[in-house]
Amino acid sequence: MASDTATGAPRKAPAAPRSRKSVTGTRGTVAALFLLPALVLLGALVVYPIGYSVIRSFYDQSGDGFAGLDNYRALFTDDGIRTALKNNVVWVVFAPTIATALGLVFAVLTERVRWGTAFKLVVFMPMAISMLAAGIIFRLVYDQDPDKGVANAVWVGVHDTFARSSAFPKAHPGRESPLEPAGGGAFVTGGTVSAGGTVTLPLVGVAPDLMPDDAKPAAAPKPEGDRITGTVWQDFTRGKGVGTLNAVDASELGYAGMRIEAVKGDEVVETATAAADGAFSFSSKADGARLRLPASNFEEPYNGLDWLGPSLVTPAIIGSYIWMWAGFAMVLIAAGLAGMPRELLEAARVDGANEWQVFRRVTVPLLAPVLAVVTVTLMINVLKVFDLVFIIAPGSSQDDAGVLALELYRQGFSADQPGVASAIAVFLLLLVIPVMWFNVRRLRREVRR
Repeated sequence: MASDTATGAPRKAPAAPRSRKSVTGTRGTVAALFLLPALVLLGALVVYPIGYSVIRSFYDQSGDGFAGLDNYRALFTDDGIRTALKNNVVWVVFAPTIATALGLVFAVLTERVRWGTAFKLVVFMPMAISMLAAGIIFRLVYDQDPDKGVANAVWVGVHDTFARSSAFPKAHPGRESPLEPAGGGAFVTGGTVSAGGTVTLPLVGVAPDLMPDDAKPAAAPKPEGDRITGTVWQDFTRGKGVGTLNAVDASELGYAGMRIEAVKGDEVVETATAAADGAFSFSSKADGARLRLPASNFEEPYNGLDWLGPSLVTPAIIGSYIWMWAGFAMVLIAAGLAGMPRELLEAARVDGANEWQVFRRVTVPLLAPVLAVVTVTLMINVLKVFDLVFIIAPGSSQDDAGVLALELYRQGFSADQPGVASAIAVFLLLLVIPVMWFNVRRLRREVRR
């Protein structure tokens, strides 16, 4: 035993280092035992599937032959996968950007109104709906029939406000009619009209219950000096053998609003519009002209946009996604807005900045970290979008609306190409990893602050 040189007393040997304990006093072994079930689940549900997908992506359809990079080459040569890749780019660029922008606007504006909390609740409510339910809802919203689809009901309503649709899309001349086809859907009289004379223009083809509400019983035309008078009407009376062909009967209705043109050669010399009882008249300028019913009288009613057609299906589905996730962005941005130092905003206003300048030069820069986190989170989310596309896009448009997650499903189950499906899964993972890394790094930076 060593001794102290000054006193000669023996020195004690240094004590053996004690094993470290955690802050809570839990031993490392106990902590490992508690973490073991989570690690087993993580390995079984995450690590193993990823590893298996990577390995499977290098094998052929049967899984017995090594395919090398053929499955990955298919990602850039197969037309369906290339379309899905392009659509994913559109999704990543527009969906997170628009959702974040709307969330920012909602968060800022709701701070200034008394009913802001109720508005936030309404905007955030779609987050409580599953993707499956949202897809079914928007499949109905985008229905082509304006009587079923809300989107087309609104669109057709706006269109018809400025351009009224024809009430007689099925009307056409009947037997022994003085009208004959003029090309392009129009009809014209076989002979000319004379000043002081009368003319009748009988039509059929419109069901009585589909006639305009303001239509009145037709009246036979009567001569009026040197004017040319006439009647255009529905030459049909219910019942077999009832009514006279090409003559106005008591129960027959006039074509209210029908447009009639007097033409000489290719020149329209005068136009007229039928009254509620189908009556119309021309001045003596129409003497010697033929009367024409232009094709605009018989156009099919405007049926709106084909929201789920090849050209609009992807923007339409992105719109449904934004409807769901704008509330998520709004809540996170509102939380960041609540923690913003108000003295900076007041200082900017005192210095003479208007509200737009305060928003653009103070609010947005201070919220930049939150906006980045929200945008990146939504980018990760849209890379995996599947449910909305699968449910909303009809079978005829799924090729045009496809995204990588949907193409993974179709290649793996419909086309029976597990190797290609595995390659798509690995490719998606490679796309997500940089975005996740950026998000984690930013979050750690915020924690250090």
